[in-house]
This record gives sequence, C-alpha cells and structure tokens, in this order.
Amino acid sequence: MSASTTNLSTPLTDNPRTVRTNPGDRTVASIAHAVLVLWVVLVVGPLLWTLVTSFKTTTQIFDSPFTLPTRPAVVNYAHAWTTAGIGRYFINTIIVVGSALVIVMLLGAMCAYVLARFRFFGSRVIYYLMLAGLTFPVFLAIVPLFFVLRGFGLLNTLPGLIITYVAFALPFTVFFLYAFFRALPYEISEAAAIDGAGDWRTFFSVMLPMARPGLASVAIFNFLGLWNQYLIPVALNTNEKNYVLSQGLGAFASQAGYSVDFGALFAAVVITVAPVLVVYVIFQRQLQGSVSQGTMK
Repeated sequence: MSASTTNLSTPLTDNPRTVRTNPGDRTVASIAHAVLVLWVVLVVGPLLWTLVTSFKTTTQIFDSPFTLPTRPAVVNYAHAWTTAGIGRYFINTIIVVGSALVIVMLLGAMCAYVLARFRFFGSRVIYYLMLAGLTFPVFLAIVPLFFVLRGFGLLNTLPGLIITYVAFALPFTVFFLYAFFRALPYEISEAAAIDGAGDWRTFFSVMLPMARPGLASVAIFNFLGLWNQYLIPVALNTNEKNYVLSQGLGAFASQAGYSVDFGALFAAVVITVAPVLVVYVIFQRQLQGSVSQGTMK
C-alpha cells in the first residue's frame, strides 16, 4: 500500500514544468514589463504635465515648465470656460455627439437586427455596402458633403453635423452589432412570437436587452470617435457660434499669436480631454465584459 502511494505521489512533485521556470521566459517577461512601463510613462507623462501646467500662469509656464505651480491658478479654468468660449463649444459638442450617438445606436441596432435575423432579397448586398462604408476615407467625402448640406440648408448648422456624424458612424455600428444579433438563439424570438409578440415588441423587449453587451461596446467606441472628430466640423461648420470643442480649441490657440493665455489654453485642453477619460474609466469594466461575452457566444 505504501509503495503504491509513493509511486502515485511522485509525479506531482517531480514535474519540472510546474516547479521550474525557463530562463528565456523570464527574460521575455522582463523585457515585456520594461516596454509596458516605458509605454505608460510616454502616455501618462504628457497627460499629467498638461494637468499640472493648466494650474500655472503664462509666466510660470515659460520660466519653469516642469515644476509644480507655486500657487494653483484655478482662474485659468474660469477664463477658458467663459472668456475663451470653451463652455459654449462644450455644450455644442454635447448636443452634437449626444444626439448623433442616440440616433446611430437606434438605427444601427435596428438595421443590424434585420440583416442578421431576416433573409430577404438584397439583404447581403445591403450588408456588404455597409462594410464598404468602413473603407471609405472621410476626406474623400468632404467636398460632396459640403454641396449636399448646402443644398439642404444644413451647412454650418448643428443638425448638419449630427446627420453627418450618424452617416459615418452607422457602418461600424451595423458591422459590430451584426455578429451579436446573429449569435442570439432563435428559440427565444420564436418563443416570443408564440406568446403573441410582434416584430417590434420582440426587438425592443426581448432581443435588444439581450444584445446589451454589444450595445455598450459600440456606444463607447462611437462616443470616443465622435468626440475626437476634427476634420468634419472644420470643413462643414464655419459658424463660430456652432463650433465644437476641437474647432474652439484651435481658434483659441491661434487667435492672438504669442499673446495667448497659455494657462487658460492648457485648462481648455484638460476640459476637452476630461470627458473621454471619465467615460473610459467608468465604463472600462463594462467594455471588457462586453467584449468577453461577445467572444464567448
């Protein structure tokens, strides 16, 4: 009995794969960690420097750009929000991005659901045309969009920007949600139909909540892309009252040459970047869970 017990227990303690580590693996791990630390420094360093500099006056920035402020100049944020007009641009951006995000999520979810769950003449053609929209560069459409929006009286207006944002975000939304709706079990929609639910009730009450992981992921991606959009508003919106943050920040940086209030300028940069960081920090767990759930289906 003791001999058999000894023979059975020896493989558990004698396995070199579980007690020894390959020196080459340790070297690769060390190099990977060093690269990651360097990457974090390169990414986080400029953000922290911008945040610290936003509390300095212009004189302090030029005298000691890499030191902490002696007395935090909180007035920079008030100056950027009011005098520089960043507050108005921020509200315009919230209106444009928020409206476009709601519209593109609703239309994209409905379009992806129909293409993924129903078969009709031309469905594949529509889907491939949506995919083709992902390959179309934005700058090639600027001139046609300019004349189209001018013809409809939407040039230099917030509704014109909203419609344009929706048009460019819709192909990615449909492409992303198509796989989620395609992976949902057909038995659930059939059970809803047996219970008397129509197509609209089945979509909004049954299928859409089940695709919440995909909706959360694509909503975050769309928000980040639309918030950081620069080329479209610059080309299609020249009315200063309707500027978004990217335009307002550029106008503020170039309005007075070398007499710019750099403290307020850095404060405006922080105001512009802060919503993106806040959204990512709050929803990063939701984003990771959404992607993992989508891959497990």
